[in-house]
Amino acid sequence: MQKLTGIHAVREALAARRPVQSVLIARGRHGDRLEEIVRLARRNGVSVRFEERLQVDRAAGTRDHQGVVALIATEASVSLEELLGGDGSPAASGLLVLLDGVEDPQNLGAIIRTALAAGAQGVVIPERRAVGLTEAAVRASAGAAAHLRVARVTNLARAMEGIKEAGYWLVGLDERAEKHYTEIDLSGPVALALGGEGKGLHQLVKDRCDFVVSIPTSGPVRSLNVSVAAGVVLFEIVRQRAAKRRLGALKNTGKIRGDIIDPAGDEADWEAGR
Repeated sequence: MQKLTGIHAVREALAARRPVQSVLIARGRHGDRLEEIVRLARRNGVSVRFEERLQVDRAAGTRDHQGVVALIATEASVSLEELLGGDGSPAASGLLVLLDGVEDPQNLGAIIRTALAAGAQGVVIPERRAVGLTEAAVRASAGAAAHLRVARVTNLARAMEGIKEAGYWLVGLDERAEKHYTEIDLSGPVALALGGEGKGLHQLVKDRCDFVVSIPTSGPVRSLNVSVAAGVVLFEIVRQRAAKRRLGALKNTGKIRGDIIDPAGDEADWEAGR
């Protein structure tokens, strides 16, 4: 049985219809957000119990629970095949995040939340020497873990071979790489590989990447926290894809033909689509 604590995490689990067994709420706690949790739970047929604060503390294993705890049936991670879609082609979003040895649950939760916001279809993590979907990671995701699928694999480097065969470009992030992340085309199907705290990518993982890129920094700062780095590159992927869609739309209007600007078109529109 898995425990979720905190208003955001419990509300999102209920909204995503995860297999919540029961919800405990501390007596005397009120407010619109808690009332929304009660409504969602009852709509889903989930038992709601109001307990003394001490009982909720014990159930949560902490006093830092914002007055609400949910008990959830343990869910197995999805398989890599399920995450890829199983038809030999990239899934709809064409965006995966691969985590090579991330051990901090706060980082995992933050990456899951950012990946969901960027439109990724899932996260892939190794079974060994890496944090799993612990209560702390789920809570750090502020509810995003209820909406984004996570696949656990025995061997990440081997899994990358299957991901490549499915049509993804493998892009690794390494602070020592000479090529910057803005210098490659990220508008197609991409699997972004991120290394663990302080260790970076393992050599076997790095060797399987089609591109290894860095985020340029200035001053004495040489590297960024892995969750921050994930956000930087994921939203560059979002930016490039949006620009590609705008360019495609301009081509469809006839304002540009290939690399040639149509004199009848709007040059400002062309600049916007570059």
